[in-house]
Amino acid sequence: MKSHGAVACGHAETAKAAESILREGGNAFDAIIASFLTSCVVEPVLASLGGGGFLLAHTGNHRDVLYDFFAQTPRAPLPRDKLDFYPIHADFGATTQEFHIGLASIATPGAIKGVFQIHQDLCTMPMTVLVQPAIEAARHGVVMSSFQAYILNIIAPILTATEESRQQYQSHIHPEVLIAEGEVFKQSRVADFLQALATEGGDLFYRGEIAQAIASMCSAGGGQLTRNDLENYRVMVRKPVSMAYHQHRILTNPAPSCGGTLIAFALNMLEHASIRTCEFGSHAHLQLLTEAMKLTNEARFEAHASSSEQAALQHLLDASLLAEYRDRIVGNIRSLRGTTHMSVMDNQGNVAALTASNGEGCGHIVPDTGVMLNNMLGEEDLNPDGFYRWPANRRMTSMMAPTLVICPDGRKISLGSGGSNRLRTAILQVLINIIDFGKPLHEAINQPRIHFENDLLSIEPGFEMKALEPLFASAANYKQWEQQNLFFGGVHTVSEHNGSFEGAGDQRRGGVALIVE
Repeated sequence: MKSHGAVACGHAETAKAAESILREGGNAFDAIIASFLTSCVVEPVLASLGGGGFLLAHTGNHRDVLYDFFAQTPRAPLPRDKLDFYPIHADFGATTQEFHIGLASIATPGAIKGVFQIHQDLCTMPMTVLVQPAIEAARHGVVMSSFQAYILNIIAPILTATEESRQQYQSHIHPEVLIAEGEVFKQSRVADFLQALATEGGDLFYRGEIAQAIASMCSAGGGQLTRNDLENYRVMVRKPVSMAYHQHRILTNPAPSCGGTLIAFALNMLEHASIRTCEFGSHAHLQLLTEAMKLTNEARFEAHASSSEQAALQHLLDASLLAEYRDRIVGNIRSLRGTTHMSVMDNQGNVAALTASNGEGCGHIVPDTGVMLNNMLGEEDLNPDGFYRWPANRRMTSMMAPTLVICPDGRKISLGSGGSNRLRTAILQVLINIIDFGKPLHEAINQPRIHFENDLLSIEPGFEMKALEPLFASAANYKQWEQQNLFFGGVHTVSEHNGSFEGAGDQRRGGVALIVE
């Protein structure tokens, strides 16, 4: 019997939503909308209707398109002394990271507009059907998994920042703490909002009473969003970045978002340096990866220093700049944030890769919806010029990079990751594991990873010490993690070849994969 398709994502209920739609005859785009809406219920730290994201679509008739529904900066910035904007620290256990929250950290969210645009262009089933798995999960509740409980506690300062948020995420058994593993997490307000949204459409959020509630909340409390911001938000439809890598065609997220371009830049370096001649886990492999990460960071900031972020990203793929950095990586060998991703394929040739984020959340819930808005203006990664210096009414850059690989034999591989700045190096390493080292999906995802940023080399356990010691000798700073961690991303991937499907979810982020028979 012919399989309906496959899904890989960050939660069992998110996967089941896509599975149910594929079984009912929906296509990959129907399934990924149902999956995303459900993720906003069951993965509340990593996905939200108050955030934004990207969908890379490859249709059965070979059309490739990127839907950009990421956050937009407000049109009318306020003076600093009027802003509700302050830092908190997220505790990852082995490290901490500072984020800024408050009403002034909210950028115009695009998730809902994106869902309805994708539905209009690519889907075959009514929105009232696609939203049902999410409504049921919110109304009847889901058992809190250990991973979801863990990440709730990482950002506990955000979830307890306001009374409305604290009440939504508090334990029903021990109200003084957040909901714990094994407890049933119900969100009746979210269920009601989803039902209204499916019936009334996206204008409820961008032009109706919800828009007014957001604008009033910001106006009264030191936020910068207005009805004008919401009413004028538009989904951008773009042509994906396309590159060849060892006879494989790779499609990913284009400028003004940076993750896809930086992955393409790094792959160009590594192809020239012949990383496939290395043994996985060897010193040569890890040295090449570290140098590629280092040079990619350097090239981005050098280019950005003399031009806008978008112009800088386009310049990164110029042949002359690539040639300069390719020579540098070969020469160097001798010297020895809340994000979730879902991938869906169907048996009609459709491929959907969707990466979404709410940042970590701003701490404020839209009245009567249960929806926490984003803190994109409070993420250092997304504000390369610094806080308060973002240009008004501009689509924000992002590291998110839903990606599609089309292999020489016709096999298609869809993948993406969460993980703030680490997601691009996670995707890069999984691509190399699949293409250069020939590893099957599950093994490619679960191999240990490294990440280089701000002169710090971070290393997961699993590499041999003889390969690491030369890196330690040359590194300014390094950090060895005791176990694999969501810090290093969470790559969820599916593939199809001649009607046969495969999938793998990254255990760093509670990954799940289903083949829908």
